[in-house]
Amino acid sequence: METIKPKSALTNSNNKSRLARTFQKVINLRTATKIASSNGVGICVLASQRKLPHHGSTPDRKTSSHAPNNSMVKQKAVLEALLAKVFASVTSIKAAYAELQLAQHPYNSDAIQASDQAVVEELRALSEVKRKFLKKELDLSPQVTLMLAEIQEQQSLMRTYGITIKKLESDVDEKGSDIALLRKQLEECTTFNKSLEKKLNASGPLSMFDDFQFTKLNPSHFVQVLHFCLRSARSFVKVMVKEMESAKWDLDAAAKTIEPGAVFARESHKCFAFESFVCRTMLEGFDSPDFGVAKDSDSKRLDPEQHFNTFKTLKSAHPKSFLAQNPSSSLARFTRTKYLNLVHAKMECSFFGNLNQRKLVTSGGFPDTAFFTAFAEMSRRFWLLHCLGFSMHEQVSIFQVKKDCSFSEIYMENVTEESLLSGEINDGNVDVRVSFTVVPGFKIGATVIQNQVYLSPVITPPVSR
Repeated sequence: METIKPKSALTNSNNKSRLARTFQKVINLRTATKIASSNGVGICVLASQRKLPHHGSTPDRKTSSHAPNNSMVKQKAVLEALLAKVFASVTSIKAAYAELQLAQHPYNSDAIQASDQAVVEELRALSEVKRKFLKKELDLSPQVTLMLAEIQEQQSLMRTYGITIKKLESDVDEKGSDIALLRKQLEECTTFNKSLEKKLNASGPLSMFDDFQFTKLNPSHFVQVLHFCLRSARSFVKVMVKEMESAKWDLDAAAKTIEPGAVFARESHKCFAFESFVCRTMLEGFDSPDFGVAKDSDSKRLDPEQHFNTFKTLKSAHPKSFLAQNPSSSLARFTRTKYLNLVHAKMECSFFGNLNQRKLVTSGGFPDTAFFTAFAEMSRRFWLLHCLGFSMHEQVSIFQVKKDCSFSEIYMENVTEESLLSGEINDGNVDVRVSFTVVPGFKIGATVIQNQVYLSPVITPPVSR
């Protein structure tokens, strides 16, 4: 029992000493919090961590023997806290400098002054830490300093991230403004291009033909009207292809249906197949004086001057107005016939979801739609070409070259810009053949107006000797 009493006394003494140390830590932590909140810099200078004397306590020889080790541990903890404080201050300087840069664009004098002051204060704080370190006057609480340094660093990082977000938002706004400006420029260019296209394909009077005189007609006049005819046809083809794309048509299958076996060098060349279909349909019956649309009772042959007078009348007419006022005219019958031949019922139904336009045309009316307006203008120009052709003093006839025939520069013109007569075609094993005719040719007396054809190379095996 005598050996138990000293242990009990020692245990009570240790408990008291541990309780005293706990109270001392709480006091030191509260003191550090007050100092940190008052100076706003985050440097915490505390009173020395000396142990308070305890009544009834005796020196512990075992503790005193480990005093050097404890001192080294404490010194290491102080240095770690010092480094944490230095890095936290550097992070704060970086955040303040980032704010300073952000405040310069757009210029904000108040924000610049505040950021500059923050940088100066952090530099002063670092200078003070350096001074105390060199003079060995540092007296930091490692745990509290580490905690405050971590808080300061995280706050600075949050500020930096906030600045980065603002910078990215500013970049997004700037890019958005650039996109809006470019979109506006695109719309202006599109509008301008449409206005030019509208002028080039405008319905109404063709003033460039006003100087045509019956006694002085020649093949060059016919070529001019043919040129404007084909321009209107290509404009209508664009409208038709857009309707096909909107109706989810397979353009490859449609092009192959029109021209089976055709091989296109480019994707955009498929339009030539549709142009071929339109021109072939519109020019069918061209050799007939009535274009193949006159009724038997109305069939009568006009002389060339009468055809020319019809040309002069219609070149100044607006197609929609003329058709509405003259529903029984030859042009009206021609327009109805060609529309029904060119625009199949299934095609119209897929384009518009119904057959209302077809029904109206069949009953003698004319639809008031953009699609039919484009067709009516094209129809008027082809009718003008026919009238001018039969106004010539020499006979006009139409001709078309056969598929797979050899290319001849006398009778044919290549519709593509790329020359097929180059490269490997010159080695003798590749021949150029006509894939299909896009626009038929014309003969006016001894004058030949070339076919416009789409060419394709045909590789022939070398002849063995």
